[in-house]
Amino acid sequence: MSHLITESGARDVPPGPPLRLVEVVVPVHDEERVLDASVRRLHRYLDGTFPYPFRITIADNASTDGTWRAAQGLAAELRGVRAVRLDRKGRGRALRHVWSGSDADVVAYMDVDLSTDLDAFLPLVAPLISGHSDLAIGSRLTRGAAVVRGPRREVISRCYNLLLRAALAARFTDAQCGFKAARTEIVQALLPRVEDEEWFFDTELLLLAERNGLRIHEVPVDWVDDPDSRVQVWRTARDDLRGMARVARRMLTGGFGAPVGRRRAAVEGLPAGMARQLPVFAVIGAVSTAAQLVLFVLLRTVLGPLAANAVSLVATTVANTAANRRFTFGVTGAGGALRHQAQGLLAFLLGLALSTGGLAALHAAAPGAPRAVEVLALVAANAVATLARFVLMRAWIFRPRGERGAA
Repeated sequence: MSHLITESGARDVPPGPPLRLVEVVVPVHDEERVLDASVRRLHRYLDGTFPYPFRITIADNASTDGTWRAAQGLAAELRGVRAVRLDRKGRGRALRHVWSGSDADVVAYMDVDLSTDLDAFLPLVAPLISGHSDLAIGSRLTRGAAVVRGPRREVISRCYNLLLRAALAARFTDAQCGFKAARTEIVQALLPRVEDEEWFFDTELLLLAERNGLRIHEVPVDWVDDPDSRVQVWRTARDDLRGMARVARRMLTGGFGAPVGRRRAAVEGLPAGMARQLPVFAVIGAVSTAAQLVLFVLLRTVLGPLAANAVSLVATTVANTAANRRFTFGVTGAGGALRHQAQGLLAFLLGLALSTGGLAALHAAAPGAPRAVEVLALVAANAVATLARFVLMRAWIFRPRGERGAA
């Protein structure tokens, strides 16, 4: 991978005790139109209000327009700005390249459109500088956030994060907001274990950090949607689902560790058996969700959305209950199978109510919503239902082995 770097020089640092250096990466691909104005705005803000030394790195990943020329001009003119060029596309690839070689104490990144209010930047990095947290993310989905965006992107974002929480037990609220930071020593230890090079990079990094017991600090942000965003929603959603399945497999096989070692993973504090049950349940749930979505899309050609959802959910619930009975909770033999399926039916009815209610609410709020939005709404509702199913299965239908005694 080839790259060039130009830089105008470091920012002047006042005399006194050494301050923490913060490196802000702005990954760009074909952003000639907005790059100059955005970097100048970011530089003015940091130079005028940020209390720590900073470096802005423009990471151009294989732009084909005038982005690289603009980046070079900014680096030559503005103190504390540098430009790096990569010959392959990928936001994750650009962040990996800069972060892995950074000498800063804290590394961060933000999208070039600066959709997030910059006043949130100091609250984002302050817990990292103090050592209180290991990573920090801006969240548009937590209390105190103020978000301006269309219903389509709102539904997609909430669906994605609900699915992460239900299928992979994620505890952070917003994996996709382009406003994140980390202690450099921590992120450099995690990067070799992160496989994705594009949009799923953020999510995989956060899941890996959480799996290894690191602290993730969340900051509610004010965020205004960029109407000119060129993110390919359907392709990104497909790649994210593939990434989630890959991470679930790594969790299942024990290959999702990292040499951070400062704290033991929170999963070790789970009740007996749950550390093994969660990843198995997640894989079965992901397969069931994918199967139901395929059935839903096929049935939707001959049935209405509510009927197609009900039929596809019934068809996959029996198989899901049987698979969890055998592989997640270790129940073998025919004894109690009918009772378990009957109890599973009640959990199914909960899922049916949630998913049907979600579709009904979607069509009430946005009549004529496109098929892709219907599917995403269904994913979100199923994510909530999946979480409820696990709780019911563990606490009621298939109690942990240690609690079943001789049963």
